[in-house]
Amino acid sequence: IQVLLYDALRPTPQLSYTIRHFDCQSGIVITASHNPKEYNGYKVYWEDGGQIIAPHDKNIIDEVSATTIDMVKFDGPDSNITILDEEMDEIYTDKIKSLSLSPESIKRNADIKIVYTPIHGTGVKLVPLSLKKMGFTQILNVPEQDVSDGNFPTVHSPNPEEPAALELALKKAEAEGADLVMGTDPDADRVGIAVRNTSGNLVLLNGNQTAALLIYYLLYKWKEEGKLDGNQYIVKTIVTSEILTEIAEKYQVKHYDVLTGFKYIADIIKRNAGVKTFIGGGEESYGYLAGEFVRDKDAVMSCALIAEVAAWAKDNGKSLYELLIDIYTEFSFYKESLISVVKKGKAGAEEITSMMENFRNQPPDSINNSDVVLVHDYLKQQTVDVISQQRHPIQLPVSNVLQFVLADGSKISIRPSGTEPKIKFYFSVNSNLENKSEFDAVNTELDQRIENIIQSMKLRD
Repeated sequence: IQVLLYDALRPTPQLSYTIRHFDCQSGIVITASHNPKEYNGYKVYWEDGGQIIAPHDKNIIDEVSATTIDMVKFDGPDSNITILDEEMDEIYTDKIKSLSLSPESIKRNADIKIVYTPIHGTGVKLVPLSLKKMGFTQILNVPEQDVSDGNFPTVHSPNPEEPAALELALKKAEAEGADLVMGTDPDADRVGIAVRNTSGNLVLLNGNQTAALLIYYLLYKWKEEGKLDGNQYIVKTIVTSEILTEIAEKYQVKHYDVLTGFKYIADIIKRNAGVKTFIGGGEESYGYLAGEFVRDKDAVMSCALIAEVAAWAKDNGKSLYELLIDIYTEFSFYKESLISVVKKGKAGAEEITSMMENFRNQPPDSINNSDVVLVHDYLKQQTVDVISQQRHPIQLPVSNVLQFVLADGSKISIRPSGTEPKIKFYFSVNSNLENKSEFDAVNTELDQRIENIIQSMKLRD
């Protein structure tokens, strides 16, 4: 077996790219991502550069189960191992630069101040390198977090979904007067960002908001350059904001919904290879992708493109925050939230199973005084139209997920976590935003609607 081995830590998405670059049969990365080191994950990628899905996942586990340790303890020749170094970093980041759609905007706004932190992880070299290649000149680091350390000494958790993970970066941004903060998780496949609001204060955006900015920008620029011919598409997961659907429909770009997990987005790209062109995609948990040369969520690429959107927005007299409000005004104002209910141990697992069975077998007639009109059951692979009582098949793999769509447009998704002792509730509400001056009022109204749904479902202690 000929093995290509990186000489040091690298971002997980770089593995996906490297598999395709060298036409490899498979790829392996060992990473804890944002978890404590005792939860190291062994991620396997197939020849398309995407994480394995059925039937390869089951077949590999079956092979492992039939293997003893003595069968894999052997000495192979060193000549079978080729070490990969910074040359591949240059190739990979050059490919990321090729995605740029507004180089002139970057030239005019190259001095945007960007604070970046890898939160002790693998993005420490390649994210700044990629930003510099795009043309940005003011990239500020957080020295304490540039140290690659699986103990993550400066944070309780290096998960960019948690505000505390970006605390040091936010302090640096305030001290330096930075416009944009970006923090990648330790394996550099997800990114959290903070931007200046209309009052000049730094605020964190959630994964749906960042996805909306990226997809809007990509489709706007593709149309402006005359590259949309009806043969392009985007992909999102079923728990990601429907604003991406609205944006795609306006630009007459096909969209796909897939189960949670970027491996399913990769599978759609694989199935459409050579037939349709993938523009971009994302999931609410801070993972995004553009182009087809990587087949997993890529925070190195995402940081480069987010910075470019900031430069493009500034070129048009707006901040990223103001651009987001404009998107809400043009489409709909979507607001999302997530609650994780932790149930530990065997008793907790049984309770989670019981909760799913109750929601599945006795779905509510209404939530927050709004009728349930659709029930999507991904375990039964069917949608029930509550009004007509018609049933429609769901053309996705079996998954233990339920979704309730309400008459007022709200959507509640329920799924047990696949890796942790918790059950997740995703809430999505929306409203029209007639003009920017009403943003604060509508924002408050949507927050209250989410809270009312949570109270209605008795999810607060």
